[in-house]
Amino acid sequence: MEQTILAISGKPGLYKLISRGKGNLIVESLDESHKRMPAFATDRITSLSDIAMFTDGDDVPLMNVLDSLKTLEEGKPSPIDIKKAKGDELFEYFSHVLPNFDRERVHGSDIKKLIQWYNILIKAGITDFKEEMKPTEGDNIDDRA
Repeated sequence: MEQTILAISGKPGLYKLISRGKGNLIVESLDESHKRMPAFATDRITSLSDIAMFTDGDDVPLMNVLDSLKTLEEGKPSPIDIKKAKGDELFEYFSHVLPNFDRERVHGSDIKKLIQWYNILIKAGITDFKEEMKPTEGDNIDDRA
């Protein structure tokens, strides 16, 4: 899952990699629309497996943070309303998910995006954050030739 779920800069939500074309990727949104579209080499495309959260020690992979959030919420969507939540409320909530997060480098907007992504994944039925296969050699989404 972590290799095929993508974030595209400038586009809301998350996307699933469907196929690769010449010079582009075909992605499908994970929301209710399941809209397919091309993502080009000029788009900033990031696999969720390449994202980590800052902590006071080593950075923690996003998949581990999502798994902690799933454990906290018992596999249900987060009750936090990201549109109305204040910074203090977000930091308090996130301290239960990742207690040693770096409070200077993790911003409220980062926590909102994490909660939004978690809710998208849960609603799409994607709940196995840590038990997926490790990427194999040649499984790099940046090979868009």
